[in-house]
Amino acid sequence: MSAQLAAYSTSTGEAVQFWMLGTVAVIGALCTVFMKKAVHSALCLAGTMIVLAIFYLANGAYFLGIVQIVVYTGAIMMLFLFVVMLVGVTAADSLKETIKGQRWLALLCGLGFGILLIAGIGNASITEFNGLAQANANGNVEGLAALIFTKYVFAFEITGALLITAAVGAMVLTHRERTERAKTQRELSEERIREGKHIPPLPAPGVYARHNAVDIAGLLPDGTPSDLTVSKTLRERGQIRDVSTEALNDLRALEQRAEERLGRTAIEPSTFKRAEEASK
Repeated sequence: MSAQLAAYSTSTGEAVQFWMLGTVAVIGALCTVFMKKAVHSALCLAGTMIVLAIFYLANGAYFLGIVQIVVYTGAIMMLFLFVVMLVGVTAADSLKETIKGQRWLALLCGLGFGILLIAGIGNASITEFNGLAQANANGNVEGLAALIFTKYVFAFEITGALLITAAVGAMVLTHRERTERAKTQRELSEERIREGKHIPPLPAPGVYARHNAVDIAGLLPDGTPSDLTVSKTLRERGQIRDVSTEALNDLRALEQRAEERLGRTAIEPSTFKRAEEASK
C-alpha cells in the first residue's frame, strides 16, 4: 500500500526540478520555432533534448536518458548543426516552399501530435500504474526490452520501417545524377584562359608581387621589402635575392609614364635624350 502511494506522490525536489527544467525546455522549444537563424534553432533544440534526457534519468529511465544524450543530442543534432553551418541556411530560405502545402501539412501534424499528447497525459491521470520500482525490478534495460519486443513489437517495427524509408528518401533527394562527363583539370584551366580570368594566384593583401620566384621578397605599400613573403628556410640560408632597388626604379618609371600619359606633367625633350644615352 505504501509503495502504491509513493508511486502517486511527488517529492519537493522532484517538483522543483520539474518546474525549473520544464520552463527551460518550453523556452527552448519556442525558440526553436521562432528563431530566424537555423543554427540558433538547432542549438535551442539541443538544449531542449538535454533537459528531456535529465527528465528520463530522474524518472529511472536510464537507458532512454543515455540514448537521448549520446544518439539524439550528441550525434544527430550536432551533425545537423554542422551541416547547417557548412551549407549556410538563411532566414530567406524558410520563405520558399519547395513542397506545396507543406505549412498546412506541418500544422496538421502538429495538431495530431498535440491530440496524442493530451490523450496520453489524460490516460496516465485516470488509470493506475505500478510505479518505477516495479517497472525496473529486473533492471531498466530488461524492462524496456520486454515491452518493446512483446507488447509494442508491431509499433516498434513500423517505426523502424519509417526511419529506414526516411533515410532512403533523404539519400534519393540529395543525390544528383551527373548527365555529362566531369571536366578535367586541363580543360578547366583552358576554359579559364579563354575567358580571360586571372590565371596565377593573387598576391597577399598589401604586398606587391614583383616576381614569381620564391626567393624574391615582395614589397610593402611603402616600398620596403617584406621578409615574411619568402620561406624561412631561404632566409636562414641567405638565398634571398635583393632586387628592391630595381623594383623601386621600375615603380618610379611606371608612375612617371602614367603621369605623362594622363598629361599631369610636361614632357621635356632632354628627358628623352638622357634616356637614349642611358640605353646606349
